[in-house]
Amino acid sequence: MKHKDIPFLPTSRAEMQKYGWDELDILLVTGDCYVDHPSFGIAVIGRVLLNKGYRVGIIAQPDWKDPAALQVMGRPVICCGVTAGNMDSMVNIYTAARRLRRSDAYSENGETGKRPPHAVVVYTQLAKRAFPGLPVFIGGIEASLRRVAHYDYWQDKMRQSVIVDAKADVLSFGMGERSVVEIVRMLEINKPLRGIRGTACLLGKKEAERFNPEKYIELPSWEEMKSDRDALMRSTVIIEREMNPMNGRGLFQRYGDRLLVLEPPAQPLDTDELDRVHDLGFSCLPHPEYKKSIPAFETIKHSVPAVRGCPGGCAFCGLVSHQGRGVRSRSQESIIREIKRMVKRSNFRGTVSDIGGAAGNILYNSPRDIEKCRNCKRISCLFPKACSNYDANGKPLIGLLRKIRAIPEVKHLYLNSGIRLDLAVRQKELMQEIIRHHVSGHMKVAPEHLHPNVLKLMRKNPAEDFYKFKDFFEETSGDAGKEQYLIPLFISNFPGCTAKDMKTVDDYLNDHNWSPQQVQDYIPLPMTMGAAMYYTGKTADGTPIKVNRGLAERRPQMNVLKKKRSTSSSGKYHAESNKRSRSSRHSRGRNSGKRSL
Repeated sequence: MKHKDIPFLPTSRAEMQKYGWDELDILLVTGDCYVDHPSFGIAVIGRVLLNKGYRVGIIAQPDWKDPAALQVMGRPVICCGVTAGNMDSMVNIYTAARRLRRSDAYSENGETGKRPPHAVVVYTQLAKRAFPGLPVFIGGIEASLRRVAHYDYWQDKMRQSVIVDAKADVLSFGMGERSVVEIVRMLEINKPLRGIRGTACLLGKKEAERFNPEKYIELPSWEEMKSDRDALMRSTVIIEREMNPMNGRGLFQRYGDRLLVLEPPAQPLDTDELDRVHDLGFSCLPHPEYKKSIPAFETIKHSVPAVRGCPGGCAFCGLVSHQGRGVRSRSQESIIREIKRMVKRSNFRGTVSDIGGAAGNILYNSPRDIEKCRNCKRISCLFPKACSNYDANGKPLIGLLRKIRAIPEVKHLYLNSGIRLDLAVRQKELMQEIIRHHVSGHMKVAPEHLHPNVLKLMRKNPAEDFYKFKDFFEETSGDAGKEQYLIPLFISNFPGCTAKDMKTVDDYLNDHNWSPQQVQDYIPLPMTMGAAMYYTGKTADGTPIKVNRGLAERRPQMNVLKKKRSTSSSGKYHAESNKRSRSSRHSRGRNSGKRSL
């Protein structure tokens, strides 16, 4: 049976036999339900390996206390791969207040308790018990963000690299299509797992003594990380500087007489390669064993993942550590092919819910001259000011949107990934097209904050971008005769944000009688600059900052975003109410004249 003819990777021996397999080459274990859609990392890696000729099976959300839960399809011939799923398991399980979440979007019916905390560690140890001597590799976003010694917010302590705790054979970080294929190939021919870009290995004492550090940069050791809080900041600065796959160097970190070695980041897939991944025969459905809905799938079942990477490099976000800051887009032809497959499905009702990735307006952004990127060490293409080599041309995306609208079965096409304001103010024609034709009634934007000091710490551009875009949004919506709402996302308790700083947001919301629909209290994600600032209480240059720790200190800023305003409890920002409140904003001295995008 050809790989494209396999509707789902097997999850049981009965399915294996249906495909004529008597054993697996590779078993993949995930903390999410198995959804065969390219928005789910386990499905992508499984399909890529299947396309290479390997027999691949998936065990989703196993009983992590019983090794027999992994043995249902027998012992794999080559290896086992482990991921926590599409989210870090601690983010998935716990809130910013370190309380259990009430639902799990990646589990059937949103049921909680289907995955353990620190799932990569737990699942790897389970695989080692189930299959003694079998190589195990780990990957996914949890492995990426925890690939070096890091601060764990929920346990409020430093933790070793996840590969040390898990005792895995190798760790794949970033988007793993290249590195995982190479890992499996090396294991198949019994070669050492060394020198593979986008991987990390833990060397034993003897191998560590033979290691040549000439082309690598040393991070603070595990012993330093435990004893010196500032070591986390030093480590984070080095890691960020070496993230560019065009020039990033390998890193190493000492753990007593052992050595953690991280190879340079893997090269991202180019457009042709990305297109081929999306043409691997995904069924774009949950596995038939699930009888109830999976919330995360319901959100994306009629959306098209079209772009990887994010140019922003925001201090609170782990996306750059996982996908990189280089924007890589699928071709128009590939996206249209996927939509033409989508409209033939029985559950399609005429609406494509999203075309995007990290943001709806980064698709087809690219460097003007790729050669200038080869020596770049910036963590952000857009902060503190946009790189002159960054091309935010919106015309290719406009062309794509118009082609999709011309497909007869597509009645509505929306962009729901959110809009980057620092790009939107440079994309007037694209924003007009989106606001007129591709807003589902609500448009998400992420100013994150309004105080200049906090925005600078976040690596976000000035709030003026938000004010300017808001005026443009209401004007364009009015001209189109549409009643549409702007939904801004704000973050409370970011390191360095004082009560006085937060009052800037509070005053603005009060002026506009506006209660945000979505409230986000800051969570220090592992291996981000924000986490280093939170843990050390300092900026990268050593300047002390105020950090709110514990619920008692954090609650006042959380309440700023949660409290109901006098005339609005919906969190929707309506164009007409915006017009009525302009004078109050202008009287605060932000801008006394008309803005243009």
